[in-house]
Amino acid sequence: MSRRSSLQGLWSSRRSFVLAATGAAVGLGNIWKFPYLAGINGGGAYVWVYLGCILAIGLPIMIAEVLLGRRGRRNPIDGMRLLSEEETGGGWWRAVGWAGVATGILILSYYSVVAGWALDYTLRAAINLFDRGELAQAGRAFDQLRNAPLRQVLWHTAFMAMSCWIVAKGVKGGLERTVGYLMPLLFLLLLVMVGYAAGTGGFAEAVDFLFHPHAGLDGRTALVALGNAFFTLSLGMGVMMAYGAYLPEGISIGRSAIAVAVADTIVAVLAGLAIFPVVFAQGMQPALGPGLLFRTLPAAFLQMPGGSIFLLVFFILLVCAAWASSIGLLEPAVAWLVERHAIPRARAVLIIGAIAWVIGFGTVFSFNRWADVKVFGQTIFQNLDFVTTAILLPLVGMLIALFAGWVMSKSSSADELAEGSLVGYRVWRFAIRFVAPLGIIAIVIHKLVR
Repeated sequence: MSRRSSLQGLWSSRRSFVLAATGAAVGLGNIWKFPYLAGINGGGAYVWVYLGCILAIGLPIMIAEVLLGRRGRRNPIDGMRLLSEEETGGGWWRAVGWAGVATGILILSYYSVVAGWALDYTLRAAINLFDRGELAQAGRAFDQLRNAPLRQVLWHTAFMAMSCWIVAKGVKGGLERTVGYLMPLLFLLLLVMVGYAAGTGGFAEAVDFLFHPHAGLDGRTALVALGNAFFTLSLGMGVMMAYGAYLPEGISIGRSAIAVAVADTIVAVLAGLAIFPVVFAQGMQPALGPGLLFRTLPAAFLQMPGGSIFLLVFFILLVCAAWASSIGLLEPAVAWLVERHAIPRARAVLIIGAIAWVIGFGTVFSFNRWADVKVFGQTIFQNLDFVTTAILLPLVGMLIALFAGWVMSKSSSADELAEGSLVGYRVWRFAIRFVAPLGIIAIVIHKLVR
């Protein structure tokens, strides 16, 4: 079965899809979130569970998302409605599409604020506003930024405008062309940073920290690792489904998804190898949480020869990664407005961008004016982060696994996947029916009973 996707266009090649999907996957989750989560969760134990979640749960679900996207040839909401009607006679599975798109918008709302911090730091590094030397000074600079709501709003607005500008240009003129430049640049900058970190004197300690389990693992840490695996692969957000809708026939979904997952994982590990050697070389602690990149790194870099240049390179890298991911988070909802309601693409981008921008104010004010506003003991930002990564992403991923593995007929999924390798298809089908859903359930139950 084949459906044309004439409204949005198609990727021009497998390479374009892999670059775009990798761009959507590689972002703040890899370079900001993965290192700080590894830092506060003991390093090696967390990293190995994270890698296991990528292989056993993330990759099968990514293949399923791309499969559903290409099979439906629509935005995630209408695509799931169409597939649900074909496979079950009813359309209630469209709720999976709605949940994914809504999750993507919620994530984008705070993602843009954090990316705004990176823009601010890029400018500060470029004009050498950081004082050399002390961790306390770097901490004060970050506190000043978080306590300045207007400054955060300005950077949040600037980053959202950058993302909207690209998405408004369409699949080939915007998404494909942008990631074609951004992703090679990102990998180059990251390799430069790892090369620099290797000469800091803390590289061996960083490798030991990242790959040797130094502490036991509890249910909460496993759930965090699972949520971060979904976050870094951009699963459960409608992104891979939307990008899959633009994937031409004849291109292997399995091989493409494996390439994306491998590239994404390599970036996360390289980010850790770029950051922790610098931290350890200066005798600093890795368990500083979300402020690791913004409190610790400026002080660490500026105590080292040539550090000011590499500090600038690092924050340019962070902005590039965030930009490539944010356009993927915008695309599913934009595609729905364009296809379902025939709204011009530029207007659809403004509508979705404005919604995410307004929600983002909750994150901005969580660090200053609304810092004392707590729901379930957490700020608005903390609740957004927890609800999306620990609840919605695993839930949507579970539903996708159930639909692709148990609701969709074997002939339908084989029609999209079995052209590459029959053995590979059988492995995927077993994983999506049993390994992925049971793995998600086991991790969630383990957290609840401890």
